Amino acid sequence: MSADAVFLNACRGLPTARIPVWLMRQAGRYLPAYRELRRSYDLLTMIRTPELAAQVTLQPLAEFTLDAAIIFSDILPPLEGMGLELSFVSGKGPVIGNPIERSYDIDLLAAPPATEVMAPTLEAIRLVKHELKGRGTPLIGFAGAPFTLASYAVEGGGSRSYSRVKSLMYREPSAWKRLMTKLVTVQTDYLLRQVDAGADALQVFDSFVGLALGPDDYERYVAPYNRVLFAALVEREVPVIHYSGGTGAYLETVAASGGDVLSVDWRIALDEARRRVGKQRPIQGNLDPVAMLAPWRELRAHIDMVLAKAGAEPGYIFNLGQGLLPETPLDNVKRMVDYVQRYSPAETHKQPHTRTEEGA
Repeated sequence: MSADAVFLNACRGLPTARIPVWLMRQAGRYLPAYRELRRSYDLLTMIRTPELAAQVTLQPLAEFTLDAAIIFSDILPPLEGMGLELSFVSGKGPVIGNPIERSYDIDLLAAPPATEVMAPTLEAIRLVKHELKGRGTPLIGFAGAPFTLASYAVEGGGSRSYSRVKSLMYREPSAWKRLMTKLVTVQTDYLLRQVDAGADALQVFDSFVGLALGPDDYERYVAPYNRVLFAALVEREVPVIHYSGGTGAYLETVAASGGDVLSVDWRIALDEARRRVGKQRPIQGNLDPVAMLAPWRELRAHIDMVLAKAGAEPGYIFNLGQGLLPETPLDNVKRMVDYVQRYSPAETHKQPHTRTEEGA
């Protein structure tokens, strides 16, 4: 079975001959070829140059037998088109130079079409699709969810307390509605244009929402906008993966807000997640990325636990609970991918391997 059939069938809840595997942030700093490019180009230059973005997207496929590629980009560049100043600062991460500080700043935000402001990424998708032609490997496009982008736009970068963005929600609900509505408009258009360019599936990243909000605030301030976003993507008939970080306490509400596949982090066991959202709902995850730094005997035990809890039902995609860390050993990635792909869904109920086996 080709990689596209394995991955896309799992996304649709159909039986597959084996478990598909791809990794969030699989094109990144843990790869020597990527680090070599970064010596010559900064991150935004690589994202804005279609040929470089396509090259980076394909790098992990040259190293591993992954079942999907994901376009090399970042969730934040669409904010630039809206009028926010984005930079990536060494040792600090993404920084918004002119964060939203008052309601009037929201009114000034633009909502330009993705064909204008995200044209390099759309062209990179077309280049990658050309390179993948005949290889049977699907390409995933992606974007950030409205709340996660709003957090960056208001906080000016990462945050521990999310106090500024939450204060905006609580104090100025009409301004919050205008901000989220604009973000839904921009992100919906961007995701649809990625499909038009050739993306075979989509993933929406809501990385911060569970770290910032409890269930009541999620239902009131986030879920209505996520429902609009995911509903608008149905027309393209490609699988849509909904990733949310730290939302195990209200996973049912997250699942109800949309997406064909629910991608969960390592803070909730997969068997519990499947029980709570229904075993018919395709699910993705959820190895702790830090486990990828462990010796193989320990990493293998963690993989076995994930596979055992995933169960034998159709509609499962192996992935991490968050992105690969830069210090991840290349050999661990290769061994993990090969190991998972040797399983068939029916075998995942077997007892985890003991640590005294050969190769431990």
